[in-house]
Amino acid sequence: MLTSIPVLLGNTKSMDIPTLKIYMHGVPTEYYGPRKAELLVRFLRKFVAPDVTVLNSDSAIREFVEEAGTHFPIFIGFGINETVISNLAIKYKKKAWFSVASDFSDDVMVQYDFDKIPTMVSIHPSYNDHSIFYGPFEEEFLEEYIKQNFLPLAVPINYETLKILKDDQRKIVLTILEDESEEKSRKLIKTLKAAASANRDLVFGYVGVKQWAEFAETFGAKETKLPKMIVWDGSEEYLSVIGSESIEEEDQGSQISQFLAGFREGKTERNSISGPSLSGYIKSLIGVRSVYIIVFLVAMLILIRHISKEEPLTVGTRDRDQVEHGTSSEAESSDYRPGDKQD
Repeated sequence: MLTSIPVLLGNTKSMDIPTLKIYMHGVPTEYYGPRKAELLVRFLRKFVAPDVTVLNSDSAIREFVEEAGTHFPIFIGFGINETVISNLAIKYKKKAWFSVASDFSDDVMVQYDFDKIPTMVSIHPSYNDHSIFYGPFEEEFLEEYIKQNFLPLAVPINYETLKILKDDQRKIVLTILEDESEEKSRKLIKTLKAAASANRDLVFGYVGVKQWAEFAETFGAKETKLPKMIVWDGSEEYLSVIGSESIEEEDQGSQISQFLAGFREGKTERNSISGPSLSGYIKSLIGVRSVYIIVFLVAMLILIRHISKEEPLTVGTRDRDQVEHGTSSEAESSDYRPGDKQD
């Protein structure tokens, strides 16, 4: 049916300029994927793929993951019937790949780190991250797992992930680092993943001052020793846990556990952020990208004016009467009609 084919349309009235929206069954959703033609085509193939792909061998699993790419999380049900996830696959098709593996070897179980079936595995290729779900597989619990795993266990904070977090109702446990790429930071991020796995009701995010100083300093990164942990719900305030203002380099797992215990027990103090809220950061894209567009348009106008001065447009050698009465053979042979598009 025609309504099952995704339609991609541009929209300059949205917050992200220029914005592309995908319309499936008449329902729009924002497109956050690549804009280059080749990558765009590969990205959109996801929307015409089966809701649930059935995989019957190790090679089929490998090829499915490779073809899925890195722009969506991937959910694979091992030893799960297709009908168990079909409704959720339809509901969340815009956000993830869904599949079930009916036949696989022990090597696959080792690769994805699970030791019994049925099992649901979520994979985030771009973050080299995956998690395991052993049930229960009633739709209510399975849906909760899927929703919690649209993001990796530990989320790097940037403009793209903020857009996703905007739709997540969980509070964000945010860790502020000096530099995300440092070895000591990578070790801490690994510890954050372990904490996130045991605290699925929270989102664990991290941001480096070197990577995004403006955002990090919103939460007082300059005033306290780093790494620093806070709890944020996307509003203009955040919570710090009394006695857990920063994380020392030794025994960070225990310090994170202490921070979480203090938060859950209400041993917190409220602080005002020095920048915009989560929605404010996303909306700030309008200003930044609008400036780029305006600068581009001004540059093009200047270039056009410059070219027109060097090479003035000529109107030909026909006399004025011919032009006024439309007797030009070129005009008579033209196929152009009002309403036709021109480049």
